[in-house]
Amino acid sequence: MNAILFSAVWGIVMMFSGVFIKSKSTPKYLAIAGIVLLCIVNGAELYTGMPLYNYDTMNMLSTTGFNLTFLEVIFGCTLFYFLLNGSDIEKVGEHVGEYFALIFFVLCGVALSATYQTLLLLFIGIEIMSIPLYILTGSDKRNLKSNEASLKYFLMGAFSTGILLMGIAFIYGGNSNASFYINQLQIGVGPMPVMVTFGLVFLMIALSFKVSAAPFHFWAPDVYDGSPTVFSSFMMTIVKVAGFIAFIRLFQYSFGLVNVQWQKLIIVITIATFVIGNITAVFQQSVKRMMAYSSIAQAGFMLLAIFALNDKAKEGLILYAAAYSLATIGFFAILVRMNDKTIEGFNGLGKTQPVLALTATLFLLSLTGIPLTAGFQAKFYMLMAAVQNGSNFWIVIVAVLFAAVSAYYYFKVIQAIYFKQPQGVAIEAENVSSFYKVMLVITAVIIIILGAYPELLIGWVYHL
Repeated sequence: MNAILFSAVWGIVMMFSGVFIKSKSTPKYLAIAGIVLLCIVNGAELYTGMPLYNYDTMNMLSTTGFNLTFLEVIFGCTLFYFLLNGSDIEKVGEHVGEYFALIFFVLCGVALSATYQTLLLLFIGIEIMSIPLYILTGSDKRNLKSNEASLKYFLMGAFSTGILLMGIAFIYGGNSNASFYINQLQIGVGPMPVMVTFGLVFLMIALSFKVSAAPFHFWAPDVYDGSPTVFSSFMMTIVKVAGFIAFIRLFQYSFGLVNVQWQKLIIVITIATFVIGNITAVFQQSVKRMMAYSSIAQAGFMLLAIFALNDKAKEGLILYAAAYSLATIGFFAILVRMNDKTIEGFNGLGKTQPVLALTATLFLLSLTGIPLTAGFQAKFYMLMAAVQNGSNFWIVIVAVLFAAVSAYYYFKVIQAIYFKQPQGVAIEAENVSSFYKVMLVITAVIIIILGAYPELLIGWVYHL
């Protein structure tokens, strides 16, 4: 509850800062202060179980150790995003305060999507999360690719919203209680009505679109590639993993009793996501576009949590959210400052910028799932969850095989960093400050610590 209130309020504060503060750097410090405050108030609710302000939500919102821990991970990753990319956000355009305001409104939608108890709040949370992103995607008005990406994202987002609303309408009309509350639908008690079956499929399609799972991924590469790079990393990480908590929350509480009936459909989506994301990423020369397809492939592993729907899946999703978000945000913090964003642009980075090269390598190793990184533990937990589910064990083998495929395109970048000769200046010296290097190192260290001691994070799931 604290997260919803404070993220909305701080979004308004940032909006007014854009009106009354003329300095382009001041909004960054206000945003950092706001996200620190958000971490504190959400952590206080996680630790004590009591919100700072009690208001009657009529049981439409619910907080547990799982979703509060997830929100703490989201806010912590956003803090690192601000610290690493705050200066880059200033360079996008003139409306810096408004950019940060939109990000806080996105976080408000994330908090709603993590705590909703009714299908109506699911819809509101996803829309609050999506609408600011349409604006951020097109924030580089001088870039035609950014304009195209914004229009494409808006049109496809509106289409998926229609499918989501259609699914909600079918679920409402088909359940015997005529209820929007996800824990009162009683789906699985008796035969499933045809309307509920259609509603379930529509909701799965809509949420698959939001998390860019194949074959509903077709908007993602162009949108991620066309968006300003500094906002692409936010969309690939914070927004994507928020879609997954909405996904798992809905299917656990509403459709958990009939998981046998929809599990084959989620398997098809998962396999398609692995195949399309990984195979297409292999042939990309632009690192930014490669990472866009990589994010689709990573969604395949997170879909294993929806397939499994057990405690290990929820633990794995929390760990995956932290590992994937930190590694991607860290790598994009380097990519955004590269003069050449192709694989050749990384040639010889190990010789010219050894700290950046080392941290970029660690981020890529974590995304690959190499042992002693958080990415390895996250993938391991997801595979364990799928095994514990007790059915369709072969999907674990498929996931491992495609994890090996992902190593090929990640290691192409590592090969360029250490085994190719430099071609010109990869990053201008004035863009690499000591603070920037320290934050990259801290991010990499956290990834290694979570890889060695994942229980430091997972233990909070059971705190309440």
